[in-house]
Amino acid sequence: MKIASVMFALLPAVAWAGSFDGTWVTNGESIKVSGNPDTYLVANGTFSCDACGTGLKLKADGKDHKVKGHPYYDTASATVLDDQRVQTTTHAGTKLWGERTHTVSADGKTMTEEFVSYEGPNPVKGKASYTRVAPAPAGAHALSGSWQLKASGSTFPSEYLTVTFTETPGGLKMNSPLGQSYDAKFDGKEYPIVGDTGKTKVSLKRIDDRTIQETDTRGGKVTDIVTYKVTPDGKIMRGVDDDKVHNNKMTYTAEKKSP
Repeated sequence: MKIASVMFALLPAVAWAGSFDGTWVTNGESIKVSGNPDTYLVANGTFSCDACGTGLKLKADGKDHKVKGHPYYDTASATVLDDQRVQTTTHAGTKLWGERTHTVSADGKTMTEEFVSYEGPNPVKGKASYTRVAPAPAGAHALSGSWQLKASGSTFPSEYLTVTFTETPGGLKMNSPLGQSYDAKFDGKEYPIVGDTGKTKVSLKRIDDRTIQETDTRGGKVTDIVTYKVTPDGKIMRGVDDDKVHNNKMTYTAEKKSP
């Protein structure tokens, strides 16, 4: 998930202590997603997913197929395990990027997505739970249809929920357990996210002393606009991520675990 912060400019670094300084951990139960749901179609020997980056469609034959236009991986495979389960695997070159198993409940109303991500320095495991919001077309696999993420029943890994900020005169440093970081200035210019193979860039804008806005771009296009606001007591940060690629919005709260 996307996290950012900035600070007041032109103050001596030795004297600086900003609202966003410290390590923040998101409360997984606070995560809410609204807007476009995730939609899948598994039928006639093919697998498609509109939420998979720029969209994904390939034969569901268990073999690796070339993927064009995705910022993070270039091959993918899909395997129908049975009437309720579908497994997908992605690679970036020779590097295994991700493994996902989607399991639909017997009544077809809920779905769990168990995943292993190899994006960072170590494999990261988790589980996301979904509620059905649109039915599967007649004759299609049970995974087909539209699903909305729900916090209840989801198990998000700590690596996805944790971020450390260090405010500096005129800018901010960010470090993530996933091996991503940036050192950006509060000047609206774009700065690279080091360790992000999708080559995402970030620009920061100060709204007030406890609120900042982050704009993420990839390939010259805006992918997300994220707003963060720290409570007056400095203990809680509220985030709103406006996802421009998938046309949905995620809100959540994070707690400061260290100064």
